Amino acid sequence: MKKQIAVIGQGQFGVGVAITLTNMGHEVLAIDVNERKVQSVAPQVTHAVQADATDEAVLKDLGIGNFDIAIVSLGSRIESNILATILLRKLGVPYIIARAETELHGSILEKIGADRVVYPEWQMGIRVAQETTLSDVADFMLLTQGYSIVKLMAPPSFVGSSLTKLELGHKRKWKIAVFLIQRNNEVIISPSQSETIKADDVLLLAGTNDNLEKLLTWARENEEEEPE
Repeated sequence: MKKQIAVIGQGQFGVGVAITLTNMGHEVLAIDVNERKVQSVAPQVTHAVQADATDEAVLKDLGIGNFDIAIVSLGSRIESNILATILLRKLGVPYIIARAETELHGSILEKIGADRVVYPEWQMGIRVAQETTLSDVADFMLLTQGYSIVKLMAPPSFVGSSLTKLELGHKRKWKIAVFLIQRNNEVIISPSQSETIKADDVLLLAGTNDNLEKLLTWARENEEEEPE
């Protein structure tokens, strides 16, 4: 469903969010006080304006209260970040996402009305750490501490085996759930245990990081032991 989203602050994080949301089909308003940043992002979003998001009158003129979501990404400008979040809540934005630099900063943002607080640098650190130990995955999402969803290209050692034979399933040996299998243009949701993995399948798996790492290690070792 198409939404109206305001992205306040056009640093690297804000620009990435604004362009991605636009490419997803949403109507995006990019806001920054820096004219150069506004001009740079303007061709890639729905609308871009040079404005001070800590000025209540300016936000009213932009009709910010009519937006479905506002994302505050003012980086190290912590005071501006907090003030913008307060004004967005006051003006009736239903859902506010705010970027925080520290846990204290995030705690303040939550108390003043942010519905969700994100920590880009911290989350990137987690991603690098995850990619170090789960190097075979194409992508992953950390759900909670120690538990992730990963996107995995089917290893050669999986091909030709059923989920049962591979001991995949949250109640089986690896304690890893298989959410879906993407096979060319087909998506198999909650595949049965009898489903056989084919070459070029993409699997969406969920489990603890320890179990995922054990499974990938087993897959690599099993592949290495296969005769040429």
